[in-house]
Amino acid sequence: MPSPRIRRVPSDFSVKPTLTGDRVLLRPFVDDDLAAFEAILADPEVARLTGSPPGEGLEPARLRAWYGTRNSQPDRLDLAVVDRATGACVGEVVLNEWDRHNDSCNFRTLIGPAGRDRGLGTEAVRLVVGYGFEQLGLHRIGLEVFAFNPRARRAYEKVGFVAEGTLRQVLRDGDGWVDATVMSILADEWAAHRGHPAG
Repeated sequence: MPSPRIRRVPSDFSVKPTLTGDRVLLRPFVDDDLAAFEAILADPEVARLTGSPPGEGLEPARLRAWYGTRNSQPDRLDLAVVDRATGACVGEVVLNEWDRHNDSCNFRTLIGPAGRDRGLGTEAVRLVVGYGFEQLGLHRIGLEVFAFNPRARRAYEKVGFVAEGTLRQVLRDGDGWVDATVMSILADEWAAHRGHPAG
């Protein structure tokens, strides 16, 4: 008879850690991050890659209300991504849509122009995914990535996310439609390679 699975299910996501890598620091939000996020969310490429409707930015009061409450959420983990070389906040990583019964959650991230093309995003993904499996006891972390965002897909693959299938034409992009790829990583996979799969 197989041994029972040992579950380390978190009571909630209320602990907001600081996670340190070689290039990035992930930490809870502070008031000084608001200016950075105003600039990041106003970037047209960020809006397109995250599937936000054109021209739909957050006015300062809504932005302040949103980021001002992220540190108190018991069912999700939102952390600022800080470039250790400059000390600047360049984006965020999020574990959300927590399914307590199935030990799973969704992952999303956004990295602004100041944080691109230097491996910061990949390291940030690796840090928060490792925390999800090793500290929160998750079994599965999933995400969706749009077809026009190969840079993000490559970062997810470097950490060990595996493509599961395609959601066809889920996003209107100008006059056309864009597919999204569903990807996930499982606790056993993380335990085998710890975010550094072969290949």
